[in-house]
Amino acid sequence: MRDMPDTSTQTATQEPDLVRADGSPLRVLVVDDEANIAELLKMALRYEGWMVTVAHTGNEALTKVREVQPDVVVLDWMLPDLPGPDVLKRMRAEAEDVPVLFLTARDAVEDRIAGLTVGGDDYVTKPFSLEEVVARLRALVRRAGARRSDARSVLTVGDLVLDEDSREVTRDGTEIRLTATEFELLRFLMRNPRRVLSKAQILDRVWNYDFGGQVNVVELYISYLRKKVDAGRRPMIHTMRGAGYVLRPAG
Repeated sequence: MRDMPDTSTQTATQEPDLVRADGSPLRVLVVDDEANIAELLKMALRYEGWMVTVAHTGNEALTKVREVQPDVVVLDWMLPDLPGPDVLKRMRAEAEDVPVLFLTARDAVEDRIAGLTVGGDDYVTKPFSLEEVVARLRALVRRAGARRSDARSVLTVGDLVLDEDSREVTRDGTEIRLTATEFELLRFLMRNPRRVLSKAQILDRVWNYDFGGQVNVVELYISYLRKKVDAGRRPMIHTMRGAGYVLRPAG
């Protein structure tokens, strides 16, 4: 099995959102035959608010490029059917200007040069940090013309409002004071309204992938959040037994 990403440098800090010119979410195609790596990338990029499509082979990637018309592609160098550089050459016929970030276990200078020579726009070696991949993709799509959106700086679910810039939270106009961790947990829930999030997903996003898998800390902070967000009001944070937690408008 190939090297897994290095996730020890994850942080909860986020830059302003990037969107397409029409204001819709950016579309990312992740191509990697390692399902676990693809899933980690998918989770991290979805948290950015981007639409993520996954392909596990070169031929599947070429089909997805035509279907999805991605704004940026994460492409593994070694795929089971076609080498990444060959996939890129064929991809350029469908999407000439789409930025491509290569993922590879090769870290020699000549390999880096080869990746850029065949048309790749950037290059990350395994094991990598998810934070680095996200940062490099942001740089690529900014250069390609994606714009910042201020719309997502304020998240609203029902009467609950979270301002990502000022870090202020209110419910029905009443201020709610949160710790830094409580804020990040609520932000993750509000970025995924009506979606059931498992304890593992919450741990991965809020406490970083190297936290140690102590799912009881999620239960503890959910209880803290409920006391502040739901106290004396109709509940918004719900437990889905055996599945995780979901935040939805009270009603």
